Amino acid sequence: MLDNLEKLPATLLILLILCFFSHNSVAEPKQFIIFNISSGNGTDAFDYIHQQRQDGQDSPVAAGVGLIFSYLAKARPEIEADLKLFLDRSSEMNVPIVVQLDGENWWGGRPDLWNWWDTNRPGYSDHNRTNVEWTSWSQADAIKIAWRNWGSQIRVLPPPNLMSRAYRGAVHEEMRVLIPLVLNWWKKLPANRKHLLVGIKLGWESSIGVNAWHYPHGNEMLDHPASSDPTGGLAASELPARGVAQIGYAAVKTAGIRTDGKIQEADLAEVVRRHLFDLCRLAGELGVPRDRLFTHIAGWKSGEMLYHSGTNAFSCPGWSFYQHAADPSKDAGVQAALKRSDAPYWAAVEWLYQGPRKLDPWRDAMANTLAQPNCRYLCIYNWEAVRADKEIMSAVQSLTRGR
Repeated sequence: MLDNLEKLPATLLILLILCFFSHNSVAEPKQFIIFNISSGNGTDAFDYIHQQRQDGQDSPVAAGVGLIFSYLAKARPEIEADLKLFLDRSSEMNVPIVVQLDGENWWGGRPDLWNWWDTNRPGYSDHNRTNVEWTSWSQADAIKIAWRNWGSQIRVLPPPNLMSRAYRGAVHEEMRVLIPLVLNWWKKLPANRKHLLVGIKLGWESSIGVNAWHYPHGNEMLDHPASSDPTGGLAASELPARGVAQIGYAAVKTAGIRTDGKIQEADLAEVVRRHLFDLCRLAGELGVPRDRLFTHIAGWKSGEMLYHSGTNAFSCPGWSFYQHAADPSKDAGVQAALKRSDAPYWAAVEWLYQGPRKLDPWRDAMANTLAQPNCRYLCIYNWEAVRADKEIMSAVQSLTRGR
């Protein structure tokens, strides 16, 4: 037959070649199960996925790795080196990735933005009051300390004033360096490997007064031992202050939304919307396609306005799923936001099933999530919490191997 190929019409020969390759190549995955790395660089996650992948597998679901780069927490050269290593490892091992850029939750590397109270520490300037949140409409009530609970309560820096010009400038400056690194790497990938960049995620449960809240009279506690701190935490559904000291005044005032009176839930949701809109617009200007850009919102009260703050014309929306990880269709806030979104995709960008750590329920929960229309990926938080669990890992394998 090979001797007769030259006698075939050119169009028929092309069809035969296309047919051969369509039956002898691996289709690109359409959806992804991502493992978020909470510590380290994810070497063992890359190794695991690489070893588990079967040559020639044709599953529409692939496993991948997500890593958070808190670009205001470290010096830029260190962040750049970490990001380059992450990108190189993806292409070398053929493992899909999500690049998560955080400028909200960890910003300890920029005391020149937040240190307004300690003259003995680097970066001190009284003007930095305008870059952190306040407990009133006056910068005289700028906060020095906040609290976070991601499993246990800890002290953290005061959260940024998301509308501060200096803060926004710092965020833009870092994004203008990091996003081109990702895009240049992506552009060099051959067409059949472009799927290795699942997406770039901006925001990290973007909100005001949740992942960094302030207790009443919190500044007075700064010089006391943490062991004497209040432990009540948030009353998450009690909007807008959520049971602790109301903050958000700095951002709401700076944005020109309101300058007096009582802060409303809508004010805080609008600040977060503008914050993510601005980040996504910049990413789009830098060249990130909409189908590769995701936001990250969470809701702590069913249907609260914040659910809508992550939808914009430059990105695909993403939310956290814990209570509704088994069936996102039951999350009223997400479903309402999706009805208003024209994005090509959405994602469960932070996801952890709360039921039994058994193969069947985990497989069903992941399958239910991915079965939602236009769901691009789910991201398990965290790799370190599931890697040693054979039942959970078997559930992931059952989906990524098409069984």
